[in-house]
Order: sequence, then structure tokens, then C-alpha cells
Amino acid sequence: MALGAVYLLTDRPDRSAALETLIKTIAHCEVVAAGDDASPSVLPRAIVSDLTLSRRESVNRLRSFLHVRKASDMPVVCLLRSTTDHDLRQARDLGATICFPAYTAPHLVVQALQAELKTDETDAIAQPVIRNVTRAKEVLSGLFDGVRGGGPISLDQVDAGLDPILAAVKEGGLTQWLETVWTHDDATYQHCLLVAGVAAQFVLHLGFRTEDREHFVRAALLHDVGKAQIPLEILNKPGRLDADEMVIMRRHPVIGYDILRKSGCDTATLGAVRHHHEMLDGSGYPNGLVGAEISDTVRLLTICDIYAALTERRSYKKPMPAREAMAILTGMSGKLEMSLVQHFGNAMLEPNSAS
Repeated sequence: MALGAVYLLTDRPDRSAALETLIKTIAHCEVVAAGDDASPSVLPRAIVSDLTLSRRESVNRLRSFLHVRKASDMPVVCLLRSTTDHDLRQARDLGATICFPAYTAPHLVVQALQAELKTDETDAIAQPVIRNVTRAKEVLSGLFDGVRGGGPISLDQVDAGLDPILAAVKEGGLTQWLETVWTHDDATYQHCLLVAGVAAQFVLHLGFRTEDREHFVRAALLHDVGKAQIPLEILNKPGRLDADEMVIMRRHPVIGYDILRKSGCDTATLGAVRHHHEMLDGSGYPNGLVGAEISDTVRLLTICDIYAALTERRSYKKPMPAREAMAILTGMSGKLEMSLVQHFGNAMLEPNSAS
């Protein structure tokens, strides 16, 4: 057994029972309920807080455990009753490294915790990549949950996911990013994170300014947000969609555009989200744009999106090797801008990228 225990702090032990059971499959777990001794009996390895942080006694209880943690970067997972910007800031100020809505399925919480705990066993390059993928997925999960609940998108929350993506790809390389993202089961989250990582590698290779890098990676992270309102039986269907299902699926760019427009998103990101399936020859959707009607941002993002779709890992298929995916992109002359495809290929086939 690894040194230390995962402490589950809870003020609703009946609801936390399933979480406790799953945590015990990956680590020693100690449950601390309201009224229990507020000091840890074993050195904490990680903390999972299922507390109502609007209550002072809950905040004090969490602080008492954080005070004796064995490392400043120890995983601290907070399940929040509310995920407003104020609540997220409060949790971060207390020391949370990951935040989830309180209704998040226990297996997703434990999956994120396990990724954090694996940093004890992985090398120095993999550690920050695993942590940053987890943080980016946390942002993405909150984003999709908010859209499915009919709420507005917090662009500040989206932007909180940009630095982890750029830092992970810059410091650990695209290969490590891809290997880590491929471990996530949710196909939509996996695809969005793949596109964001590939986009980060592309703009780092092209030497974009910091502000332009962030704008492009934001568009990549948000490009499929409209899928949050596509029925799950269509979204998660293995294999090909039939004609009627494809009509529904092809609504996602416009749905995403409308959601982001109402949230005050910038024009370039709106265009990228709406038009990332457009092709230079007019064969794309939703508007059948042609040639000069398609912006540079969209041209770049479309290449990233197609490449990620070809190389993603599913339960029913292995990821396509990078060189095979590049051969397909190169064969799309007339639909994609070939000079950008060439630059993209150079970025993807660099030594620290997939091969």
C-alpha cells in the first residue's frame, strides 16, 4: 500500500458511500463524517471533499486536513454543491486541485483522482501532462454539464483550461498528451481534448504569439460544444450513423454557435465553432462556404479536427498512425489548404509528436 491515505470528508455519508467503495479500489480510504475527529490519523495522500463549503464548520474541517498534508501539490478533489465562479474561486483558494459538481458520477471522480495519484509512479515528464489533462477535462466536463442544464457558458472558466493544454504540449510533447487523453472513455471529451492538444502543437510549431495561441486553443476546446445538446444515443453510437441520425448530428455547429453567441464569445471563436466542417470546395456544412469565405482560423481548425478524428482511440478501433492520417489529409486537395496541411504535417511529425 502507498504511504498515506485518501481522506473522504463528507457531510452526507449516505450519498458518499458509493464514492468510498470506489476509492477503496485504488487506495486506502478513511472516511471522516460530520462530528468525527477533525484531525487525520494517517498522513493524507489525497483529500476528497464532499462538504458544503457555504458552512463555516465545513471550511474549517477541510482546512484542518490541508494543514497536515504531506505535499503542497497533493491532490484535493472538491465536490461542489454550486459551481458559480465564486464557489470555484473559494475551492481553489482553499487548495482544491480538481473541482466537480456534487452530482458527478462517483466513477468519474475516482478516475480523475486515480490520474492524480498516478503521478507518484510516473516520470517527471508524464506527471504534469496527466495533471493538466485532468484539469482540462474538468473544464470541459463543467462546460458540457452547464450546456446540458440550459445554463450560460462561463468564458473565464473555459480560459482556465487553456494554460494547462499549452503547457502540457509544450513541456511534455504531443505524444504524451495523446497517450494520456486516449485513456479517457467519453468519446466527445476525448475528441475535444485531442483537437485542443493538436491545435496547441500546431500553433506552437507556427510560432504564434501567446494571445493568438490562446485564442486558437480556445476555439479548439469549444468547437464541438453543440454536441452537448445532441441525444446521447446518437452521440455515443458505435459505428456509422444512419441518414436521419446524421441530419441531427450535423446541427451541432449551429447549436454551438448559438450557445456561445448568447454567452458573449468573440467573433473569431464563433466563426470557428460554426464553420469547422466547411470545405474550400463548398462541400462542407452548415453553410456550404467556398474558398475565401472560409477564414484562416477555420482552415487551421478543420485540419486539426479531421486529424484528431482519424487518430482518436475508440473501443472498436485503434488510433490511426500519424503518417496514415497525414496521407489522408494530403489527399484532400481542393477541400483543405495544402500549404497549411504541409505545415501541419511538419508539426505532427516532429520528434516530440506522434509518429
